Amino acid sequence: MALKLYGSPYSTSTKCVAIVALLWEKNVPFEFIAINLIKGEHKVPTFVARQPFWQVPFIMHCFILYESRGTGHYIASKYASQGPSLIPTSDLKTAALFEQALNHRLFHLAGMYRRFVPIICGIQGVQEADEAVVVENKALDVYKIILSKQPYVAGNALTPADLFHLSCRAGVGGDLLQTVF
Repeated sequence: MALKLYGSPYSTSTKCVAIVALLWEKNVPFEFIAINLIKGEHKVPTFVARQPFWQVPFIMHCFILYESRGTGHYIASKYASQGPSLIPTSDLKTAALFEQALNHRLFHLAGMYRRFVPIICGIQGVQEADEAVVVENKALDVYKIILSKQPYVAGNALTPADLFHLSCRAGVGGDLLQTVF
C-alpha cells in the first residue's frame, strides 16, 4: 500500500513538519491528498472518521496515523535504511539532546507561534504582536548560540527535531511543498 499524506498545502504542519520533510529526506514515494480547510473538508464525516480532531496532516499507510511528531517518528523508523539515519539511538547523550530539541519545539515554540494567529486574523492588536515578536527574537537568539556550536539543533546530525523546527518558520526560505511536489 502506497503511503498517502492528507493535508493542506497552506498548513505549516503539512508543509514543513517532519512528515513532508521526512518523506523527502527518506525518499519515500507518497500520494498527496489535498484537504481544503477553508471549505471545511476536515469536518466532513469521512474525514472525521480518519482524524477525529479535525486536523491535518495525517498519513494512511496500512493504518491511519496523525499527530506530526508521531508520524515523523514512524516514517524515520519505518524507512531507517533509506537516506540518512534521522533518529539517534547509538548514543544516550545524542538521543537525550534530540528529545530536548523536540520538546522545546513542541512546548515552547509552537505556543509562541500560536500567538500570531489571532493577530493575523485581526482578533488581537499590535501590542500583542509586539510582545510575541520580543519572545520570538529571544528564542532566535538562543538558537543562534546553539547553532554557532553545532550544525543542527540536536547536535551534529540532522534529526526530525530540525525538520519539526522548520514548521515554526515555514514562510522563510521558500515553499517546501513546491520543492517536494
